Amino acid sequence: MFGNKLTLPIRIDREIKYWVSVASKDHVKTGIIEGIAQSCHGKADPLKRMKKGDFVVFYSGKQTLGKPEKCQEFTALGKVLDDEIYPFQVSEDFCPSRRNVEFSQSKDTSIIPLIDDLYFIQNKKSWGYPFRFGFFEINKHDFDLISSQMLRI
Repeated sequence: MFGNKLTLPIRIDREIKYWVSVASKDHVKTGIIEGIAQSCHGKADPLKRMKKGDFVVFYSGKQTLGKPEKCQEFTALGKVLDDEIYPFQVSEDFCPSRRNVEFSQSKDTSIIPLIDDLYFIQNKKSWGYPFRFGFFEINKHDFDLISSQMLRI
């Protein structure tokens, strides 16, 4: 039906993607020490969207999970090391999914002075809205802006 040869364009590689993962600052700092990323309370689906070589920026709205003290900073910057997602038994009733991430040495950076220049924040008055999703893709412009501030050490 298709003749002797069927040639389909096969794309083995893909462009690097840039992600934001939302977690409290205390959890992000633990992730840096362990060299891992968790997202959305340990769900695997967000982590499956990332591929080896992608970059992820961590945003912390709060200092500590379950406490009211605000953070409103980008608190870590890393590169996805491989394509493995694995479960990790934290306690008897909590087994989150994780990804291995190589973190860059970076400084925590307030989002406030960046809001007007970040494309993923469409409504500048309700700038916190995108973070409610817990995990989302951003464009290279936004990643470059955030990382340029975080890597100024």
